[in-house]
Amino acid sequence: MTQTVDSPATTEVAEALRAKMRGPVITAADAGYDEARSIWNAMIDKRPAAVARCSGTADIIEALKVARDAGAPFSVRAGGHNIGGTALCDGIVIDVSQLKGVHVDLENERVRIQPGVLLGDIDRETQAFGRVVPSGFISQTGMSGLTLGGGFGWLTRRWGLTSDHLFSADVVTATGDLVRASEKENEDLFWGIRGGGGNFGIVASYEFKMQKMGPQVVAGMVAHPMADATEVIKFYRDFSENAPDELCVVLLLRIAPPAPFLPTEIHGKPIAAVAACYSGSVEDGEKALRPLKEFGSPVADTIVPKPFTVHQAALDGTQPPGRYYYWKSDFLPGVSDAAQTTIQDVTSELPSPESAFIVFQLGGEAARMDDGMSAAANRSAPYINNIAASCIDPGKIDACKTWAKDTWSAMRAHSTKTVYVNFLTEDEGDDRTLEAYGPEKHARLAELKRKYDPGNLFKTNRNIKPA
Repeated sequence: MTQTVDSPATTEVAEALRAKMRGPVITAADAGYDEARSIWNAMIDKRPAAVARCSGTADIIEALKVARDAGAPFSVRAGGHNIGGTALCDGIVIDVSQLKGVHVDLENERVRIQPGVLLGDIDRETQAFGRVVPSGFISQTGMSGLTLGGGFGWLTRRWGLTSDHLFSADVVTATGDLVRASEKENEDLFWGIRGGGGNFGIVASYEFKMQKMGPQVVAGMVAHPMADATEVIKFYRDFSENAPDELCVVLLLRIAPPAPFLPTEIHGKPIAAVAACYSGSVEDGEKALRPLKEFGSPVADTIVPKPFTVHQAALDGTQPPGRYYYWKSDFLPGVSDAAQTTIQDVTSELPSPESAFIVFQLGGEAARMDDGMSAAANRSAPYINNIAASCIDPGKIDACKTWAKDTWSAMRAHSTKTVYVNFLTEDEGDDRTLEAYGPEKHARLAELKRKYDPGNLFKTNRNIKPA
């Protein structure tokens, strides 16, 4: 069914949605349409025929049925933070972003959330009780997309992936049925949604196992002039290779933003920085991070005891909504001498003040878990590089894309030639999706797709076609 934002077919579908849903249905004729079709990455510019803003699970089911029966393409928007912009399409957007309920169950050490919850939302509620669900690095990221892609962050090394903490999920399938997925119910579906993305249905609620942590952690960033990058990168490699599971360190090479925690004299100047979070005791954290704080002659050091919720939001300002983002990425087997040389070469001239080259540390408990326990792949990789090109000026988009692609090509020789599915951009094809899962898991996902979505109804995503 072909639709445009002003076609008669669009009007019919919008009327059908309004007749079935309690939440608002927004079209191009309505106030707020441009806001409803905007997501974190301004590079994604779609004009949906209708945005169906769900008020609950019943609305999710009805919106899905209307889209399915009309033969209309649709997407699912939760946090809207995915780099590839899979939240939007030119058909119907089933928008669950307003569903933000969080219920902490201390008796069972679990927390149940609705699909529109962001990392900061769940952290606020769980940290009030000294609990946490390991998640990501940016508090404005959606828990839904993070979990469905596997999910890694500051606490992954200590406790595993975000999806490893999923206890159960309520999923609306292609038939419009609501089913429970857990280790005891629909076990195959439970395996697939933990890393396999939105290929099998729309998750209406998530139940996570919590860990005891905080609210205080020892965390922050140490920044050095880019002129010292050689020494900083070597230190980062040695320091991270010997880090305990409670510690995660991240390498960032970029132009210093005008952040309040950085001295004004380095704003706008290139820096080589190491961000860190120690999730154990404050005393142990101060001891573990002392070598980082004492290394070299930093121009900024913000590593102190602080609430985890504060640290979790510290990098938000480096990735605000509304910028043009384009990423390339691969897992790394290590940070070799050759890789260090390449990193320095590609960061000698960044394409914009907002772009960055990032190396995230993985490993720890996540790598020790059984790789076959879920669809989430590449557990054994100790690092992942994120070539994070971005700009405010649309005139720099082409330069940012070129730099990201050239940098990725240069780093390819130092990578595992595998990728994290949530870091894939809109223009990366099926070959990269295969690299995200590997042949064995990809084949298993395709069989699972044939069972739960044989018509490939859920295809506006990193799509796995039915076997």
